[in-house]
Amino acid sequence: MTEITNRRSLRFLVFFSSICLQLISGLAKDPSNSDNGIKTETRAASNQGTGLRVFIICLGVIALVAFSVFLFKHWQKKKREEQHARLLRLFEEDDELELELGLRD
Repeated sequence: MTEITNRRSLRFLVFFSSICLQLISGLAKDPSNSDNGIKTETRAASNQGTGLRVFIICLGVIALVAFSVFLFKHWQKKKREEQHARLLRLFEEDDELELELGLRD
């Protein structure tokens, strides 16, 4: 049984490694355009602009998640306060009911 587990883990490791190598090679610069300096400079500026866009999008997503958490916490607090007020009203009504029925002086 351990032999089967070892084979599966080895297959997973090879599969994961091949995906990582493809990603790393995709992030590398393209050496075929290195002879033309203008294209390389334009590509570098384009990559910086793309990186900035990705960074701004990540910040936007983080801000959206933080705002959603804040709204959820605020909603929970309001709901808790409403339930507490309803509970207090329930006990106040019981006191008035007891006084009306003469069960309490």
